[in-house]
Amino acid sequence: MAKAMLGLLVHLHAALLFVPEPAGGASLTISNSRDVVVDGLRSVSSELFHVVVLQSRGVTVRRVTVDAPADSPNTDGIHVHKSTDVAVYDAAIPTGDDCVSVGPGNSNLWIERVACGPGHGISIGSLGKQQGMAVEAVENVTVKTTWFTGTTNGLRIKTWGSSKRGYVRGVTFADATMSAVANPIIIDQHYCPDGGCAAGQSSGIKITGVEYAGVRGSSSTPVAVSFDCSRTNPCSGITLRDVKLTYRQKSLKLADAASSCRYAQGTASGLVVPPSCL
Repeated sequence: MAKAMLGLLVHLHAALLFVPEPAGGASLTISNSRDVVVDGLRSVSSELFHVVVLQSRGVTVRRVTVDAPADSPNTDGIHVHKSTDVAVYDAAIPTGDDCVSVGPGNSNLWIERVACGPGHGISIGSLGKQQGMAVEAVENVTVKTTWFTGTTNGLRIKTWGSSKRGYVRGVTFADATMSAVANPIIIDQHYCPDGGCAAGQSSGIKITGVEYAGVRGSSSTPVAVSFDCSRTNPCSGITLRDVKLTYRQKSLKLADAASSCRYAQGTASGLVVPPSCL
C-alpha cells in the first residue's frame, strides 16, 4: 500500500484499528515513500512489528497506540529502518519488545512524548549482527519527553560484539521518566540475547556524542547506568547532565543505585545520581 504513496502527502487518520491475521507480519509498513503522515492508528496484537518505516523520507507517525502482551516476542511498536527525517509524536506503546526501535541507516529522527511499558524500552539497534562489510550507521537522533513503566530497558543503544564497521553519533536523550525500569540508561556493545557468541569479540561500531539530560526516576536493579562499550572502539563524548536515578527494591524501599563503565569516556555536569563513572 505504502509503495503507491511515493511523492504524495498521505494522511492515515484516527479511528483506524489494525488487527492482523494469524499468518503474521507487521500491521502497517511504509516502504520507499515520501511525506507520509500516520495519525491516530491503533494496532492490536501484531504477529511481528506493529508499524515499520522502511527506506522512506519525511514520515510522521503521531497519536499511535499499540496493545500487545508483555511476553510477545518481536512485536516492536514502531521500527524505523534506513530512513531519514522521521518524526514520532504522542504514542502509547505497551508491547513485548522494543517500544521504538531504530535500525541501521537512519538519520535525522525525532521521537517525542512516547509512553512505554511493558516492553524493552527505546532502542538504537541492534546493529551489526550480519552486516558483512556494510557500514551500519545511525546519526542525529533526538528522544525527548518519554515515560517508561516496568520496562526491561529505558534508553538503550545495542550493538553485537561481532559487528564490523559503523557508528552511532549525535544522539540526545532528554526529559525521561523511569518507573521501576531494569536498565534505565544502557549502552551494550556485547549484545547477544540468545547466547552462543564467541568470547573476546569487540564491536567495530563507534559510539560518540551521546547526551543524557534530565533523566529521573527509579531502577528495579542496583545498576541504573551501564556503559559496556567496545574495547577496540571505546565510547567517547558521552554526556550526563541532571540525572537522578534511585534503586527501587522489591520491598519498594528506595536505595542508592550504581553506575558501571567499561571503555567509556565522557563528562558529567549538574546533579548526577548515581555518581558518574565516566
